[in-house]
Amino acid sequence: MHVLIVDDEEAIRDSLEMILAYEHYVVNLAANGREAMEVLEREPIDVVLLDIKMPDKDGIEVLGEIRAKRPECPVIMISGHGTIETAVEATKKGAFDFLAKPLDRDRVLVTLRNAIRQTELERQNRLLKAEVDSGFEILAESPAMLQILATIDRVARTDARVLVSGENGTGKELVARRVHFRSGRTGPFVDVNCAAIPGQLIESELFGHERGAFTGANALKKGKFELADKGTLFLDEIGDMSLEAQAKVLRVLEQQRIQRVGGQSSIQVDVRVVAATNKDLPKAVKAGAFREDLFYRLNVVPIHVPPLRERREDVAPLAAQLMEDAARRNEIESKKLSAAAVHALERHDWPGNVRELRNVVERLAILAPGSVVSESDVGAVLAQSASSSEGESIEGLLTIPTLEDFKERAEVAFLKRKLRENGWNIKRTAEQIQTPRSNLYKKLEKYDLLRNPS
Repeated sequence: MHVLIVDDEEAIRDSLEMILAYEHYVVNLAANGREAMEVLEREPIDVVLLDIKMPDKDGIEVLGEIRAKRPECPVIMISGHGTIETAVEATKKGAFDFLAKPLDRDRVLVTLRNAIRQTELERQNRLLKAEVDSGFEILAESPAMLQILATIDRVARTDARVLVSGENGTGKELVARRVHFRSGRTGPFVDVNCAAIPGQLIESELFGHERGAFTGANALKKGKFELADKGTLFLDEIGDMSLEAQAKVLRVLEQQRIQRVGGQSSIQVDVRVVAATNKDLPKAVKAGAFREDLFYRLNVVPIHVPPLRERREDVAPLAAQLMEDAARRNEIESKKLSAAAVHALERHDWPGNVRELRNVVERLAILAPGSVVSESDVGAVLAQSASSSEGESIEGLLTIPTLEDFKERAEVAFLKRKLRENGWNIKRTAEQIQTPRSNLYKKLEKYDLLRNPS
């Protein structure tokens, strides 16, 4: 824990520093309010001990500045001229507690521990609220998902790293969040999408940077590893991380220490890493696109989330919950899904997985007439979705990173469209696209398209 001592008396600063350093606190010192704010700009301070009577700015004024810039940081006021009125004023302005000089060693340490404990409790309350608000509960009836939930419950309380794989939209982040919230770790759940951060910024995003480390670094910034201290860092789309960044992440996993960009010292962190990918990482390792040593560091407990088409038992409970969520979010009456509507949803192949199901159910909640959703309502929305997705398919394909993936995705999209045009008649489709029927069967088997998805 990092403590900032702000006092214009050098003897007070030195004695407090000696007491706290002995208790293994990391101590920073400031002689006045200006120095205090400079330290807060560049250091990850957890608690401030702030003198009230100081030249230039008094402690009450500095307290206001700290509360404005670092509201999560508890401030303990100290004074040799303490009065009840001063203590009340400091408390009203957000001080955690008030200590009178001469300072008692045990009272200082107890107050510090209480401040840290309350901060942790407040952070946990925010986490629990976020858990409820995010609606990340995993609804499952399929054997595959029930097995995943059992695995999560077994591994959550350990510090083992977890690698979650699966197609886009299957719920990999929900798995990661469940691992965290069942882990008992006191720190936050911090997520970072490795595919969304430019390569030149990934190091600053993960490890942070010091003020002035590069052009535009006008203030100290904590990185994701530091922010996730005592919690969980979720590295989403880890397969898209550059080899250079992979090497640095590997070093942090081995040492549990980070160094900010432009920093001279290393910082100890206690972070549990959960990674996720939609790529075949063993294949990427063989191709030299992913470090083998990092793969084995991350893949301690592998969890593969199957696509929705392979766990159709989950469609009904998911659709019912998503309908409730859509109604609440849009402030409309919730609709009931008829048995025929549920069966229609279960027959669909859901290439976009749970994400696509959420969008379809929300459209049904808004657009379906009446209080009960019918099979024809589902058919109309699915047809509209298919039409939209086909219209956008070229744009989507252009975002695919590798030529091999592009070829496969383009071929799947082409085959699906031709099969739909021919009512999933394989003979007619083979004739139309001018390929032997045996060759078409091989393609359908390769892409798991042997069954009509709709």
